[in-house]
Amino acid sequence: MVEIKYREKIQGYSVDLKTFDEAVAFINKAAENTEGLQVVTINPEMIELANKNSEFAQILNSSGLVVPDGVGIKIALKLKGINQEQVRGIDLAKKSLELCSQKGYKCALIGAKPHVIEKAVDNLKSEISNLDIAYYKDGYFSQEEEENIINELIQAKPQLVLVALGAPKQEIFIKKCLELHKAVYIGVGGSFDVWAGEVERAPEIFQKTGFEWLYRTISQPQRFKRIYKTLPLFLFKAIIEAVRDKFKNSPERK
Repeated sequence: MVEIKYREKIQGYSVDLKTFDEAVAFINKAAENTEGLQVVTINPEMIELANKNSEFAQILNSSGLVVPDGVGIKIALKLKGINQEQVRGIDLAKKSLELCSQKGYKCALIGAKPHVIEKAVDNLKSEISNLDIAYYKDGYFSQEEEENIINELIQAKPQLVLVALGAPKQEIFIKKCLELHKAVYIGVGGSFDVWAGEVERAPEIFQKTGFEWLYRTISQPQRFKRIYKTLPLFLFKAIIEAVRDKFKNSPERK
């Protein structure tokens, strides 16, 4: 496995301090070497879920690559004096698909509603030339069907697998798959809905300024309750952690 040299803890969970291009290169190397790699696109909501789910917490801290997807993670790192680039999961996944088309790799998509994944597959094939989607399956399967789906995935032999089941379900599913088939796996949340054209992505100005979450909340009001519960507490904890770290590392304490 490729060694990760730079990581920082945010409220007990590891985050890799890589640029977008470095994350892409890391994924490329893992795919070339047929190494198993679980990529987590971490955000404050996932940290809150992990605090209540020990299995999910263990996966977050054992994954090969954890990129700072949420703007809240970027802010928490900034409070620690780290100016980290936000690495959005949807962009990283799309770039990884483009990489597959260039290298002749097979890929697989699992998750979302049946009509959504059908449209996402069609749109991706139209947009990315020579993209080989060797397997895809919607996310509406029972636990009893899970074994068959994993077996079908193994038979397709993809080098890249994108899973859109929502956290923590997608990360737990990826861990099971990774034990049986070595590939690069990325949990991509609601990305298939965007690629299918079911959900409109925020305009570029919102993406560049880190306010994509705000646009999504305005356009999808049902998200507000979830964010309202998570983000303020996360940021409060981030401030406390940054102050504590600064106190620990002050010259007077050494």
